[in-house]
Amino acid sequence: MLGEMINVIGLLISVLLFNFFAFRLNKHLNKNQILHIYIFSIAFQLLFDIIIDFKLHAYWYFTIEIEWHVLLYAIFLVPPVNIIFLNYFPFKKSILHKITAILLWNIAFLLYEFLTLSPEPWGYFHYGWWKWWYSALLNPVLLVIVIKYYRYIQKIESSV
Repeated sequence: MLGEMINVIGLLISVLLFNFFAFRLNKHLNKNQILHIYIFSIAFQLLFDIIIDFKLHAYWYFTIEIEWHVLLYAIFLVPPVNIIFLNYFPFKKSILHKITAILLWNIAFLLYEFLTLSPEPWGYFHYGWWKWWYSALLNPVLLVIVIKYYRYIQKIESSV
């Protein structure tokens, strides 16, 4: 019980920090874009986790059972990270700058993943059959999806 509480505290600290930085450092996204990215991130993360986590047990948060803790991660951690990513993505730079940014963010994601894989009571993320390099290959694809969705939001806004 104490180990689980420490896990949740670690996740809550991450949630608070990432949300603080997402809203404090936001310079480029308007309220509509933030709302869209929040909702999209939650929906996409939960859809992905339903398949990969709950159905296939590739990885899981806290325990292999479905628990409310997972909602903290999906609702309050992933969206602010996407907001921070979009704020610092070099949209007006060369393709080399864009690829470098995605690779650096991928490294940051992997470092955070390794941190959350720490042994009990600190780590709250666990691998089933998942391997770290699956994340390394998948993260850039997910970041490009977020970028494409953001560009789509901008296109809709400019047509209104």
